[in-house]
Amino acid sequence: MDLITTPQSPLPSGYGAQTTAREVIGSRRLDGLTAVVTGGYAGVGLETTRAFSDAGATVIVLGRSPEKARAALSGLARVEFDVLELGEPASIDRFAERFLASGRSLDMLINNAGIMAAPLSRDARGFESQLATNHIGHFQLTMRLWPALAKANGARVVSLSSRGHARSGIDFDDPHFERRPYDKWIAYAQSKTANALFAVALDARGVPHGVRAFSVHPGAVLTDLMRFMPDEEITAAVANSNKISPLKTTEQGAATSIWCATSTQLDGKGGVYCEDVDIAPAVPADFPEPRGVRPWATNREFAERLWLLSESWTGARLP
Repeated sequence: MDLITTPQSPLPSGYGAQTTAREVIGSRRLDGLTAVVTGGYAGVGLETTRAFSDAGATVIVLGRSPEKARAALSGLARVEFDVLELGEPASIDRFAERFLASGRSLDMLINNAGIMAAPLSRDARGFESQLATNHIGHFQLTMRLWPALAKANGARVVSLSSRGHARSGIDFDDPHFERRPYDKWIAYAQSKTANALFAVALDARGVPHGVRAFSVHPGAVLTDLMRFMPDEEITAAVANSNKISPLKTTEQGAATSIWCATSTQLDGKGGVYCEDVDIAPAVPADFPEPRGVRPWATNREFAERLWLLSESWTGARLP
């Protein structure tokens, strides 16, 4: 396994927190390229889909709600919808089989869908829902689509993490809250750390096949991701976020995903956590500011440990 690493420090890219997805792409065309975007019909995911479509790419949007998706995606060129339930392994396998049977290569996989601050629930396998949806389902999807990614000869995989990762690393002794008290924010933070660690381990494996991986903090954006939060909690969260920096629009929230998926600035790079359309700085565990990536989200030992656990949870492995 190739262990070439990219420094976890800003390039700098020349972009910033207010940059939009369209500004990232600029005049670049993506004609002939294929992207898959989970949850690509709402919020940041919809803006990601729109940016790809406007630049000429074919986009397959995956999600649970066909009617909602088709209404949101109406009028976008070269955009297809397919049903995917990240908490159902059979649903993931069925989509992957359909996609691979089409013979298409996959240039960009955006693991965008997610849930946040959900009450305790478990999927059919008994896995805690936030870790199951945000990480485990996407791990399985990526493994199943691997032949199409490798076929692209230059694919990129982007997983949406969050600055919420700063609250918690992975509890390897009890990842599914079977013994410890459930805390919806710790569970969310753990799942977002998992997204970052997945990019670390996937990138190390992908280098020989031309597949590079990144994790992304899109920024604070008001979207349906907050649907599990009571109104007073949303109001407090927005007020607190605005003290730090202005909320982003969905176009600004999609910018870092689009940058990681398409920018030539990242050619030959990967395995890094990005924010505000640049590689984020590595910061200490006790760093007081809400920026940068904490040590537990880039630790290679933790990334490998999570990878092995994810293989055992899903039965999915790279060829």
